[in-house]
Amino acid sequence: MAFYKVRLQKKSGLYYPQAITVGKQVSTKQLGKALSDRSTVTLADTLAVLSELGTVMSTFMAQGRSVQLEGLGCFRYTINATKQGVEKEEDVSTNQIKSIRVRFVPEMTRNADKTVATRTMQPTAVDWFLWGKEDEKADGDGSGSDNNGTDEGGGNSGTGSNPL
Repeated sequence: MAFYKVRLQKKSGLYYPQAITVGKQVSTKQLGKALSDRSTVTLADTLAVLSELGTVMSTFMAQGRSVQLEGLGCFRYTINATKQGVEKEEDVSTNQIKSIRVRFVPEMTRNADKTVATRTMQPTAVDWFLWGKEDEKADGDGSGSDNNGTDEGGGNSGTGSNPL
């Protein structure tokens, strides 16, 4: 079950659904417990691996490589440059780098016509509920979209009761 709220886009003056998160963030320990419950690996071993995952991934990305986690997606570094460009190619330097970010692209498969068939991080069906509204039907399309409401369509519905 996923939740959305109604958001007014100031530019267009139109209302759109916006995906939201509720409750506390899932901790590494909770994630480790869920993973160890689904496998033969102990919680301690799972937590040991998870605690080193970020360090190992950043080491590979610092070498200019992307990191693909099968069933999850691909991670790579991107940079933001200062607004002061230079006129000559040879004058470009690392002094122009303002910040480093990690870009994540969920794993996906494509149909023959190149459209996206599946995204691993998105379940095939998501029931969307309007957050904070009792006994109202949600009209979300189950897409998980948070792209300024450009997706259309009806779909799964349910009550908006507080899950906590």
